[in-house]
Amino acid sequence: MVKLNKIYTRTGDDGTTALVSGPRRVKHDMRVEAYGTIDETNSAIGVARLHAADLAELDAMLALIQNDLFDLGADLATPGTDEPPAYEPLRVVESQVTRLERDIDSLNADLQPLKSFVLPGGSAAAAHLHLARTIARRAERLMVALARSDGEIVSAAALQYVNRLSDFLFVAARHANNGGKADVLWVPGKNR
Repeated sequence: MVKLNKIYTRTGDDGTTALVSGPRRVKHDMRVEAYGTIDETNSAIGVARLHAADLAELDAMLALIQNDLFDLGADLATPGTDEPPAYEPLRVVESQVTRLERDIDSLNADLQPLKSFVLPGGSAAAAHLHLARTIARRAERLMVALARSDGEIVSAAALQYVNRLSDFLFVAARHANNGGKADVLWVPGKNR
């Protein structure tokens, strides 16, 4: 279990931060950007949950996701190496991806098919879920760029999870919009 006694350490005053596995990286390092954006996604989901408290099933799903996002942050903060680690690092696993897919299917089952793109909005919960979705997509772009960088490893399960997460948040936003009935649809060229 993590134990945090002291909140400030002063070790980051030089613009670096420690990864779980020990080495320090500059705070604008792509790996740090990736797990920082996962943290930002988690915070946005926390705000969305304030507005989705009356949607018990959705709120429970979001609570599981928030915990998963800490797992994902730990995964990203512990880069893989060619040498076996002295401990078992925390990694996102396939069952977390599968659970997200089941939750997407569950929420999507009652939604009417879309006839246009959805504009972020409708209810407060939906608007915040859409914001979390766009942050998750930014995290995904950073993770993909990191995975394609020389010497960097990002697991397939971590990439799948963040990709499914944005899909989940889209469906969750529609669910929060009265099952999609309160979705605000894009009307191409409406204001020309």
